[in-house]
Amino acid sequence: MQDEQNGHLTKRELVARIATETGIVQQDVQAVLQKSLDYIVDSLVQGRNVEFRDFGVFQVKSRKARQGYNPARPEEKVEIPERRVVRFKPGKKMKEVVRGGQP
Repeated sequence: MQDEQNGHLTKRELVARIATETGIVQQDVQAVLQKSLDYIVDSLVQGRNVEFRDFGVFQVKSRKARQGYNPARPEEKVEIPERRVVRFKPGKKMKEVVRGGQP
């Protein structure tokens, strides 16, 4: 619970909380959570969006190639290649909760 008090929720803490609240053994919760995360990553690698209704959507977007600068030597230009990044777009209920409303 230390991490949660510092503004973080770790996978270990999530597993422990789910196990406590459901009575399911932590090893089983860990296995299901890890398999879920594996499937999410696999879908994103394939370029597929992962949608959880009212929670949000994970999607892969492309960042265009651009020119940057070396902070140590600002006169030196650096070519930054195009790359794929994962974005999270919050759903309706997630937006309400973040704004301080009730889900």
